[in-house]
Amino acid sequence: MILYPAIDLKDGECVRVLHGALDTATVFNTSPADQARTWASAGFHWIHVVDLNGAVEGRAVNVRAVEAILGAISTPVQLGGGIRRLEDIERWIEAGVSRVILGTVAVTQPEIVLEAARLWPEQIAVSVDVRGGKVATQGWTENTDLDAVTVARRFEDGGVGALIITDIDRDGTVMGFNVEAFGAIADAVAIPVIAAGGLASVEDILHLKARRGTPVAGVVLGRALYNGAIDPALALAASA
Repeated sequence: MILYPAIDLKDGECVRVLHGALDTATVFNTSPADQARTWASAGFHWIHVVDLNGAVEGRAVNVRAVEAILGAISTPVQLGGGIRRLEDIERWIEAGVSRVILGTVAVTQPEIVLEAARLWPEQIAVSVDVRGGKVATQGWTENTDLDAVTVARRFEDGGVGALIITDIDRDGTVMGFNVEAFGAIADAVAIPVIAAGGLASVEDILHLKARRGTPVAGVVLGRALYNGAIDPALALAASA
């Protein structure tokens, strides 16, 4: 299981938010590059970066912060937030992003995701963000009538490297993982699933690993990592 410490970007700073609402942001580091160095030095093998402003506006906003992160570390970075065109995907891959995350277009224009996955195999991830059992888009500001598995199955055998499933109802709450919900999606599709939203402790990682069925491939670590509830070394040991 791969652990992905999250760096969520708002107005050039590293923040955590509640349920994705930008007006709930708590700043944890004014230098995203320094935060990236911290997580890389702690031994994490990937960094999960999201342009929160970009996700809402539908375009890259925190460009300088992302570029600073890419320049600060050699650890692979996966990046999402407002990336909705093939030329934007290409730009970020050429800039050094190892995996580009597509969310809104996975719902509104799945053909873009499939074309991107054809052009950059295994370098495209699909973000499926779930609120009340249904998928949300546009930086979680708009709801759809689609469930996560319906969206995920659009990309079976399409070359997509990962599905990032976010439990919006638990995101930023540190109330614990909904292990069975993540596991059910992993069981339903062949694409590796990365779980996000609600992680509270190392025990959540252990419970996810212990669940019977298709293994969940990865976990995004957010507020619990930032507030000290999760020790990086213990989390990495639990995931091994």
